Amino acid sequence: MANKKKNDYVSKDKEVKEKNTSPKDIILSIKNANYRYSDAEEDDYALKNVSFDFESGKIYAIKGRSGTGKTTLLSLISGLEKCTEGEIIFDGKSLKSMNLDKYRNNDIGIVFQSYNLLPFMTACENIILSMDANGLKIKNKKEKAIELMEKVGLKASYANRKVLRLSGGEQQRVAIARSLSYNPKMIIADEPTGNLDKQTETEILDIFKKLAHEENKCVIIVTHSQNVCDTVDKIYNLKKVQEK
Repeated sequence: MANKKKNDYVSKDKEVKEKNTSPKDIILSIKNANYRYSDAEEDDYALKNVSFDFESGKIYAIKGRSGTGKTTLLSLISGLEKCTEGEIIFDGKSLKSMNLDKYRNNDIGIVFQSYNLLPFMTACENIILSMDANGLKIKNKKEKAIELMEKVGLKASYANRKVLRLSGGEQQRVAIARSLSYNPKMIIADEPTGNLDKQTETEILDIFKKLAHEENKCVIIVTHSQNVCDTVDKIYNLKKVQEK
């Protein structure tokens, strides 16, 4: 992070919209979180004074220009990085005291813009691989994988198709099904519709809405899309504050 001015990447939060939804329990709380890269100067933060609350049963958008710390924030939420100061509390427990491998394998599902599927495997095999990685004891994993595929709008006939034979929207549906394979309480999605046309984006957003509103999951989407922001229950906006 050389050659940057002091506080060039400070990020502040501002809630800009909230729809009327019934109150739910807070599943994730970010409390005065600061993050500074290990090679940064002492007062050179990627994130500073970020405090967000996320509730089960709601879908959230985190937006902001490039460089405001969106990806860094996701890394903190997913336990891939630790706060320099402050803390993140999931389901009443600080991430600092949790087994982070278990947390990532059981409590949160992650969906990427680029899908992160194994292209030489079929749709079904990608989902089963996630079940195996999480040590799930399921009698018929293929049957469960197909059930998850149908849940996100894919026909059972797609189960044996190699990923490279699927469209972008179909691959994203498989990625969402994979993230649901161990029934996490929270879904984190990093630009999940960035590679999709508007109609497919709307269809993917409908899946996320159902997961939040019908299955009581907390869904957090990092996005630049206005269509996403128009859909969610609450928006948090990260801002870059330049030194004057």
